[in-house]
Amino acid sequence: MATDSKLPKVGTTIFSTMSQLAAEHGAVNLGQGFPDFEVPARLVDELERAMRAGHNQYAPMTGIPTLRTAIANKTERVYGHRPDADSEVTVTSGATEALFNAIHAVVRAGDEVIVLDPAYDSYDPAIELAGARAVHVALDPRSFAVDWAAVRAAVTPRTRMLIVNTPHNPSGAMFSAGDIDALQALLDDHPGIRLLSDEVYEHIVFDGARHESALRHPALRERAFVVSSFGKTYHCTGWKLGYCIAPPALSAEFRKVHQYNVFCTFAPAQHAFAAMLDAEPEHYEQLGAFYEAKRDRFREQLSGTRLQPLPVAGGYFQLVDYSAVSDLDDAAFCRWLTVEHGVAAIPLSPFYAQPPPGQRLARLCFAKNDATLDAAIERLRTL
Repeated sequence: MATDSKLPKVGTTIFSTMSQLAAEHGAVNLGQGFPDFEVPARLVDELERAMRAGHNQYAPMTGIPTLRTAIANKTERVYGHRPDADSEVTVTSGATEALFNAIHAVVRAGDEVIVLDPAYDSYDPAIELAGARAVHVALDPRSFAVDWAAVRAAVTPRTRMLIVNTPHNPSGAMFSAGDIDALQALLDDHPGIRLLSDEVYEHIVFDGARHESALRHPALRERAFVVSSFGKTYHCTGWKLGYCIAPPALSAEFRKVHQYNVFCTFAPAQHAFAAMLDAEPEHYEQLGAFYEAKRDRFREQLSGTRLQPLPVAGGYFQLVDYSAVSDLDDAAFCRWLTVEHGVAAIPLSPFYAQPPPGQRLARLCFAKNDATLDAAIERLRTL
C-alpha cells in the first residue's frame, strides 16, 4: 500500500551507501567518519566495571548525576563557564539525537531555520519533521567562511533558529573571534532567534587555535543549545553518547522531547565516561595534538598524489580537489574511486541543498591507523 512519505527527499545516507560500496569492493574506507583505532583502555575497563556493578537498568532521564557533574567540571575547565549540572546539562543517545531534540524543542510548523551549507545531513530532516523550512546559506566554496551579510539577508520574521557547526564537517573550517562577533551582533538584532551550536569536534583543533565555543560567550550561551559528542572525543562512535548544554528554560523544552524520544541513554557507558572525564582530562586536552600529527602526516602523503588537499583547521576530515584527476561530478568520482581504485571517499554534494556548479571536492577521513592511511595512499598514488 502506498504511503505519503513525511521525508520524500530522504533515502539511504551517503555515509551508509559509500561504506557498503567499500565493503563490496574491498576498498580502504576513508569515507564514513569513524576511527579504526582502539578506544582508551581506561574507558573500556570502566564500562566493564559499571556493567559488573549492576548499572544495567534505566538511567535517570537527564543522565546520571556523576556524569552531568563531570561534564560541568570539564566545561568550566575548558571554557571558563560552569553550567548547572541539574538544570542545564542533558545526556543524550549521541549528538544526532541532541540535534533533533534541540530543533523540535523550539521550532514549530511554519518556522524557518537557517542552515550553512555544506551542512551535516541530519539537520534538514529534523527541520522538515518539525513542519518547518530549512533556509540554506552557502559558505565560501573554497575557504568555507561564513558570509554574515548573506546570513543577515536570509533572516525573516519566521526565522526561529540558526544552526552553526565549528569545527565544521565536512571542511574542517573553524569560527574565528570575528565570526563570534558577527554572530553575536546578528542575534542581538534578532532576539527571537535561537542558536544551535554543533560542536562535536570541539577538542580536535590544530595549529594553536582556540575553539570558539558558544559556551565561552555569555550573550550566545544564554540563547543556545550546545551539542557535543563523546563518540568523537573518545574514538567510540558506536557507543552513541553525547550531551547538550542549554540554559534552564531551553533545557526544560529540550528534555520534553528527549524523554519521549529515547527517554534515557545507555547507563553503563554513562558511568564509564564520568570516571574517564575525572581521571584522564589529559585525553581531551591532548586530542588536538594527536589528530594534528595524523593530519600533517596524511597531507604530506597526499603531496605525492594528484589530489590537492585544502586547509584543515579542525576535525578529522580532509577535503581534496580532484580536478587534476577527473572531470566527473563528485558522486560519480567517489564511486569510481571506490570501485576502480579501492579507496572510499564521500562526495561533497550531499552536504548541500544546491551544490556549487563545477565543484570537484571529496572528503577523506584521516581518523585512521597509519597502516590504513598508508594503504589508501598507495592506491591514491596510482590515480
